[in-house]
Amino acid sequence: METPIDPEQNPEPEKPAAKTPEQIAKEQDALLDAQIKRRSFIAFGTFTALGVAAYGSWRWLLKSPDEVAGVTAGAHAPLRRALNKNELFFRKLFYNEKHLVRTYPKEMAAKNVRVNSDEGLKTKFDPAAWVLQVKKKSGEVLKITIDEIRALPKTEIVFDFKCVEGWDQISHWGGLKFSDFIEHFGLQEEAKLEYCGMETPDKQYYVGLDMPSVMHPQTMLAYEVNDKPLPLDHGAPLRLIIPVKYGIKNLKRIGTINFSDQRPRDYWAELGYDYYSGL
Repeated sequence: METPIDPEQNPEPEKPAAKTPEQIAKEQDALLDAQIKRRSFIAFGTFTALGVAAYGSWRWLLKSPDEVAGVTAGAHAPLRRALNKNELFFRKLFYNEKHLVRTYPKEMAAKNVRVNSDEGLKTKFDPAAWVLQVKKKSGEVLKITIDEIRALPKTEIVFDFKCVEGWDQISHWGGLKFSDFIEHFGLQEEAKLEYCGMETPDKQYYVGLDMPSVMHPQTMLAYEVNDKPLPLDHGAPLRLIIPVKYGIKNLKRIGTINFSDQRPRDYWAELGYDYYSGL
């Protein structure tokens, strides 16, 4: 016969009291607070590490040797190497003479075309005495007047002119397609070289250009803006319009043109800017 269990000697375990909504809320707040602190610590640590790495990289670049003397000697050597590799990348993968910049109807062109720089235009100049000098491989120098250029078939373009400073403006230009200029004046052998250099008559502003961009079908020697002759502040009597480049390559008041397999000097590249400056 079993002995009956005395409930007073073997009481049942008490069930824990149910948590109040306030207690549950406090626990959830504490858990959330712990998660936030942990994530903040990780984020702060990551930010600090990246900041130290960035500062170290900046110091390394600042103390790195300058580029050796040359046409692009304005940048530190590692930065110039990076810019050169970028140029090769874009030239091989993105440049194509069939790729044309977007054009617009004439009515969208700005009535007052922005003038952004007077480099190469500061010296006294007589447009009537201007003659374009083109240096050939043989050493011969062609001397070409603006009337000879105007007598050739005219081309026009309305495109979005872009500046490295960040502004852009739709503008309308007229002139001689550069490839037609090459053809008419018998410069086919010169066009086989790697580069084209251009300078203002006073030689104070100059650009170096890769030949594929120069021979692009939209590149022109412009003598008009908005169907009127170029004013002096826009480079009269003749300037370069090269839509596949930023404005710093669109030389005003061309005085000389030369060709070579070595990079010609370039005003802004000497100050550390990208030599290619393509879009």
